[in-house]
Amino acid sequence: MVHTLEIGDRSRPWRYTELLDLVQNFREYGIEVGAIEGCVPISDTTRLGREGRDEEIERFKQYLRNLGELNVPVVAYDWMAGTRWARTSTAVLSRGDSLTTAYDDQLMTSAPPQELAPVAAEELWEGLKHFLNEVVPIAEEAGVKLALHPDDPPIDRLRGVDRIVTSPDNYGRIMEIYESEYNGITFCQGNFAAMGADIPAAIKRFDDRINFVHFRDVHGTADRFVETWHDDGPTDMHACIEAYREIGFEGPVRPDHVPTMAGETNSNPMYMTLGRLFAIGYLKGLLESTDG
Repeated sequence: MVHTLEIGDRSRPWRYTELLDLVQNFREYGIEVGAIEGCVPISDTTRLGREGRDEEIERFKQYLRNLGELNVPVVAYDWMAGTRWARTSTAVLSRGDSLTTAYDDQLMTSAPPQELAPVAAEELWEGLKHFLNEVVPIAEEAGVKLALHPDDPPIDRLRGVDRIVTSPDNYGRIMEIYESEYNGITFCQGNFAAMGADIPAAIKRFDDRINFVHFRDVHGTADRFVETWHDDGPTDMHACIEAYREIGFEGPVRPDHVPTMAGETNSNPMYMTLGRLFAIGYLKGLLESTDG
């Protein structure tokens, strides 16, 4: 069994002993860690190319080496400066009295600029180019694939801070910065759907650069969307699984965001338990229906 792991301790996640403890906790239950996400030792210092990025990048290189020693094959990261994941509601009523999340950019028009603002797209492009040229060779040596997550929501600007990981074409540009399967993608289907992408076609386009999959869906566009149950969105999820089969994808997949079901507290929106059980069962059914 393979599991994805989000690291909670942001202070020293690159150190071997902390990573060893995390990974071994899963292995003792017979679970291999297929990807680590949620906390990596980079910050806006690196994303924006500011003083201190070289030291931070050196820590990230050691992080990759440590993951390689522990046989963790994928690390997911993002390039969102300032506010990262944004929602304007975390309690939208859905089927069976469940709750889901939404984003509406109109509700952000009166919000004050982020403390970090203004941030121009070129700062982010320059920072990402420098980062990839520095770390991808180390990732190749360590055998640990990088998986860049889309900006969520994938809009061009959020409260005065530009965002760049917002479209299939921008992903194409990022993949060209360093031509290697180790410079890859967290293919978050919900974000690609919000971008207006044909999801099966995008899967085939990015092929071996897809290193990790977040399996979910949304109704709407990048400016205004609602997250859906995994079997109730506009995307043909069966066709997505067929596309992953066609490109020979064998990496880690997780259901990602899930509805909060009736009776749950919604204390951690998108990450409660019962909706995740449903999503895993639905995903397993799709996998079995396309097997062979």
